Amino acid sequence: MTNIIVAFSRPEDGRNIKNILVKNGIPVTFSCTSGAQVLANADDLRRGIVICGFRFKDMTCRQLCEGLSPDFDLLLLASPSKWSGEDMGKILCLPVPFKACDLVSTVRMIEKMQEERRRKKKRRPTSRSDEDRSVIEQAKEILIVRNQMTEPEAHKYLQKCSMDSQTGMAEAARMVLSLYG
Repeated sequence: MTNIIVAFSRPEDGRNIKNILVKNGIPVTFSCTSGAQVLANADDLRRGIVICGFRFKDMTCRQLCEGLSPDFDLLLLASPSKWSGEDMGKILCLPVPFKACDLVSTVRMIEKMQEERRRKKKRRPTSRSDEDRSVIEQAKEILIVRNQMTEPEAHKYLQKCSMDSQTGMAEAARMVLSLYG
């Protein structure tokens, strides 16, 4: 489930947008009337979508976007006269007036984009720090000397320990070092 924050300076605008989303099966996590409220609530969430108007009493949508985590997308609902011809950066814009189905399909599209980014991020191999690489090499050396393993055997052993203990390979190497060191 995606966290949705609806933010408009006029509470009735926020209520209208929230009602459209809820009626279409999209739960709204927070409703806000200022940029500061959005940022405070977004800090408690890991990722999500902020649906907002162009300006709040305390900041513009651009300033809000700059303050959000990169794992949040911002959907601006505003008249094209406010943003047309400008580079809005990573802010997605839906011109008003719009149909409810346009809002819902845009939110669903953003949810799919976020899910795809998460999948790509999971597939990307994580790089090890120099310290982790050093710990792994030390553990392999101990296994090679003490257990007469080859380097590939020691590596495979650490991988198996890592999988069996459901920890990273560096943590498995630290366990080996603590046992033999």
